[in-house]
Amino acid sequence: MSKKIGIRQATKEDLPTLLQFEQEIVKVERPFDITIKEGHVSYYDLAQMVQDPEAHVVVAEIDGKLVASGYAIPKKARHYLDHEWYAYLGFMYTDPEYRGLGINAKIVDELKQWSIQKGFKEIRLTVYSDNLPAIRAYEKVGFKKHIIEMRLE
Repeated sequence: MSKKIGIRQATKEDLPTLLQFEQEIVKVERPFDITIKEGHVSYYDLAQMVQDPEAHVVVAEIDGKLVASGYAIPKKARHYLDHEWYAYLGFMYTDPEYRGLGINAKIVDELKQWSIQKGFKEIRLTVYSDNLPAIRAYEKVGFKKHIIEMRLE
């Protein structure tokens, strides 16, 4: 499949598909996290984020079909770090039919360029430690493991 992959800012018209992507993310993450509630779960306020000038929500398109998404938002760093703010990436999803085409790398690159233009010196994301395909994908684009969050019931 050598189709042209277009990356663009998400719009309100994309919301129905973005909401489907969000549910696919929840479905993939549930096996990694027993604390996610049963039933319908929403991670993001996508309608608000798409219109937020401080957020950069992007989609990948092939032949007019949305096939992937991601966002970058500013987050306040902890007071003891050497940076006050950082760009946080999330909502990273690629339709299974289109995986392996480098789409995630294109989305990360777009979010990275936006982050640099906004003056961020640090870019972070979170991924479940057992989600090895995602970890490999992020390592491929330059991310390094940094910290492991642990929990106790």
